[in-house]
Amino acid sequence: MTPTNSAELESQLLAADPQKIAADPKGFGELVKNYQAASIANYGEQLKGEIAEQTQATLADMARDLKAEIAAPKPGVNYAKGYNASAVGAKLDGVFENSLDFLRTTWHGNQHRPEAAAKLARIRNDYGTVVPADGGFLVPESLRSTLLEVALESAFVRSRATVVPMESQRVPFPTIDSTSNASSVHGGLIGYWTEESAALTESQATFGRVVLDAKKLTGYSEVPNELFADSILSFDALLSRLWPEAIAHFEDVAFFRGTGVGEPLGFLNAPAAVSVAKETGQAASTIVWENLVKAYARMLPTSIGNAIWVANIDTFPELATMALSVGTGGAPVWHANGASAAPLTILGRPVYFTEKATTLGTAGDINFVDLSYYLVGDRQQMTMSTSPHFKFQNDQTAVRIIERVDGRPWLQTAITPNQGSNTLSPFVKVAVRA
Repeated sequence: MTPTNSAELESQLLAADPQKIAADPKGFGELVKNYQAASIANYGEQLKGEIAEQTQATLADMARDLKAEIAAPKPGVNYAKGYNASAVGAKLDGVFENSLDFLRTTWHGNQHRPEAAAKLARIRNDYGTVVPADGGFLVPESLRSTLLEVALESAFVRSRATVVPMESQRVPFPTIDSTSNASSVHGGLIGYWTEESAALTESQATFGRVVLDAKKLTGYSEVPNELFADSILSFDALLSRLWPEAIAHFEDVAFFRGTGVGEPLGFLNAPAAVSVAKETGQAASTIVWENLVKAYARMLPTSIGNAIWVANIDTFPELATMALSVGTGGAPVWHANGASAAPLTILGRPVYFTEKATTLGTAGDINFVDLSYYLVGDRQQMTMSTSPHFKFQNDQTAVRIIERVDGRPWLQTAITPNQGSNTLSPFVKVAVRA
């Protein structure tokens, strides 16, 4: 008789003869095997449920532990605001203690050291897509994000733009192909008033895309070898502060005035940008109140709360002395007593001065813009390399930093409003006054 539960098995074992069991181990094994099968048959569903429940609980615990392990900061790693765990250089976080350690390791004068060679093997990177040998040493994401965080303090466009992480060299970004709101919105969506149970009229939006194509921005400098050998701490300060500011400067210049050929397309050259014509009889290199009022009127109404004035510092004398004509008299636009700072707002929106805007009298010297409509494509890779060969006779080391980035406006054309003849845009500039 085969036992079907633990009580029957215990009863049979107590009644069994130990000598008989020893003499017939095969028979005893068959008894245990049959009991196991009978138990599973009787309690199979219950066991399956318990196993499934325990398995799910175990997997949940493993998932929580894995999530905590991924989210937990790696020891010694500095996570800046712009850090991206998916960036290429993230796998190198923790390899270097700080930027000084990275700089010391990548300098050619230290690359013969065994401990440096092991790290260099991990960060070598063929960076060029056209010339594979045009590479360098991949900068860990923790250091790259720290450099960019410093750069954001002086960057004008990037800190206000919509930044798109790029996982490949070319990234298409979706956009609505909207040119007019006169009869439809969002490039083709039309609303109809219909009677109850009447047939619905079909409409659809027209979608387009903005292609972000990573361009190479290269920073280059020549450093005396004595600085590396005797005062690398000083050079680390240069790398940590001046280089990010330089990168931010040249990014901004391209984001303002880039042609789109081998460099980003600046918002001043964008097809979607609109120009406000000068007033009749307006003198060259001047700004009058009417210029600004008409520029304000060309802004997308939904962008007014986010728009800012961006002007070259050359324009300040014109703005500070600007007057609003009232009949035969007038009043100053900016009221200042000469002791305190001028109120840096125009029509309630902030005014920012930058040398990247064009000079007084040219198109783009003062602009009214909503930079959230500007896309910055960030490849999220940065490399640095040093070479003793180019300036060998001068005992100098050539240092090169490369990042890849693109930028272009989100809208492709200015928008014709539902009512009115003047097109609207998030990028408005005052035309040439010559």
